[in-house]
Amino acid sequence: KALNNVSIDDPEYYVIEVNPRVSRSSALASKATGYPIARVAAKIACGKRLDEINNQVTGSTLASFEPALDYCVVKIPRWPFDKFAEGDRNLGTQMKSTGEVMAIERSFEAAFMKAVRSLEITGRSMLWEPVDMKINESNELDSPIIASFSLSPTDERLWSIMKALRAQIDPDELSKKTGIDPWFTRSFARIVYMEKEVSKGDLDYKLIRRAKRLGFSDSILGQLANIESEKIRKLRIRLGIKPVYKMVDTCAGEFEATTSYFYSTYEEENEAIALSGKKAIVIGSGPIRY
Repeated sequence: KALNNVSIDDPEYYVIEVNPRVSRSSALASKATGYPIARVAAKIACGKRLDEINNQVTGSTLASFEPALDYCVVKIPRWPFDKFAEGDRNLGTQMKSTGEVMAIERSFEAAFMKAVRSLEITGRSMLWEPVDMKINESNELDSPIIASFSLSPTDERLWSIMKALRAQIDPDELSKKTGIDPWFTRSFARIVYMEKEVSKGDLDYKLIRRAKRLGFSDSILGQLANIESEKIRKLRIRLGIKPVYKMVDTCAGEFEATTSYFYSTYEEENEAIALSGKKAIVIGSGPIRY
């Protein structure tokens, strides 16, 4: 409906249209923020205001409390081209993903690498490289390749970016050619820099801890250093480098929270206090992909 006879100074708000729905993205957003979106939306639909709804996550704040996060969340679509190899891999406005993965960590780099592992694409780790991207002798992306790469992104684009950075393409130059924000290409460059450091093979406490905090798995560390991943794991444990679990809440630890939703990270303080009595474990089946 059109708004008629409403002055600029009128403080009132008018709801034009409301489409009540909960998508899979809503569920992921709730998990990512620790904010019960569906519950709060249902309460609002019943006539309550945000300052009248308790936040069940913290147990001490209201739903109107502005969320504060001390972690980073990365979501990556799961495209099924590993099963439909003849499909058009070019991505646009058409919906082609059959699901997505979500990862939580203390930094973007660590969350990104955790999300890539969660994709569970056979034979494709963070070190995998596409074969169709060519780099010439002057370390510049061939123009026909970069034109196709930037204008028609595919499901393999993130691996192409990593390959270009390993070939010493400047991240800012890569951003200019692809349109990807420099914040991301510089973050990817930090991952590539750590790859080169690990490849030197001088794995001491400081380097392993830095790599683990940046999101490197034992398997990736083993491949880079040419050491069996099990030996990397034993070395890491012997050095006292073990994961802890942080709580997903809406208050960045400012208030005590009651949620039982945690993520693993390589820091010092563990927020997952063991419960007494019998326990059960629920094992997931991997990413939503079908």
